[in-house]
Amino acid sequence: MKKSDFYFELPEEFIAQEHAVPRDHSRMMVLDRESGMVTHAHFYDLTDMLEEGDCLVLNNTRVLPARLFGIRQDTGARVEFVLLTRREKDVWEAIAGPGKKAVPGKEFYFGGGLLKAEVLEILPEGNRLLKMKYQGEFFPLLDKIGEMPLPHYIKRTLGDNDEYQTVYADIPGSAAAPTAGLHFTKPMLDKIAAKGVGIAYLTLHVGLGTFRPVKAEEIERHHMHSEYYSIPAETAELINKTKVAGGRIVCVGTTGCRTLESAALKGGITACEGWTDIFIYPGFKFKCVDRLITNFHLPESTLIMLVSAFAGHRQTMEAYKTAVKEKYRFYSFGDAMLIK
Repeated sequence: MKKSDFYFELPEEFIAQEHAVPRDHSRMMVLDRESGMVTHAHFYDLTDMLEEGDCLVLNNTRVLPARLFGIRQDTGARVEFVLLTRREKDVWEAIAGPGKKAVPGKEFYFGGGLLKAEVLEILPEGNRLLKMKYQGEFFPLLDKIGEMPLPHYIKRTLGDNDEYQTVYADIPGSAAAPTAGLHFTKPMLDKIAAKGVGIAYLTLHVGLGTFRPVKAEEIERHHMHSEYYSIPAETAELINKTKVAGGRIVCVGTTGCRTLESAALKGGITACEGWTDIFIYPGFKFKCVDRLITNFHLPESTLIMLVSAFAGHRQTMEAYKTAVKEKYRFYSFGDAMLIK
């Protein structure tokens, strides 16, 4: 398929700058995969659409305040890095800001010297491997000196960092939020659990590679970056139990979907961890996910390609046209879509 097959026009005013208040009052489009029928609801209506015996799967990754501003040791020049992926205990892959010659051997200081970083290597696509030097615990230090790496289309400053976290964020490691989960509130999750719906957690640390533009016109030639994932034993057990009993696996977000389908490619859902570079586009055969909750994504992105694989290309693009016509809010802080 062509990259241009996934293009649509979106007026800039439809790009949401903040989530709904309360979060579960965002709008939600419901797309029936079999009939192509579209209906309109609110996110809190999801509770009534789930059934006892279903399993709701959530990505509990926590976004790091991974944007670091500092100085180059030898020149005093101001620099910026965005941490992407933890490769080893104190070795991180990062994006370097323009210029400043972040070459191997150079050191940079952040937080007045509380954190030092030495460039170990320049990777083939231009990212850097950084060796971190600090005292104490790394993540509390990062919370103190880092800033949230918001998408470029968010034009405002956050009131606090929790705006860009799910209410169940737990395991630090992401460079971006699993945004389909931003709609949930704790009371809503309590109501869902009280209804007899299983709630399972997995982790996929979202890297900015997920949002890297597709440059190849033939989408099959696009290469996804690897991201770390983990499925704990209790999650695997609940998913398999749900499947055997005839319940539905309702996955929240493209990140959770990629995790489950990566694991399923190995022959079934088991407790596991590793790295995935799975690229899901039309023609992919889903083995685990029965329902998908997602946001409205950028044109020509790998995310809309995944949605098209799940819902069907024609139906997805028609649904997006409807979303624009009905003035849905798009992207990270935007409205939701339930594909059933």
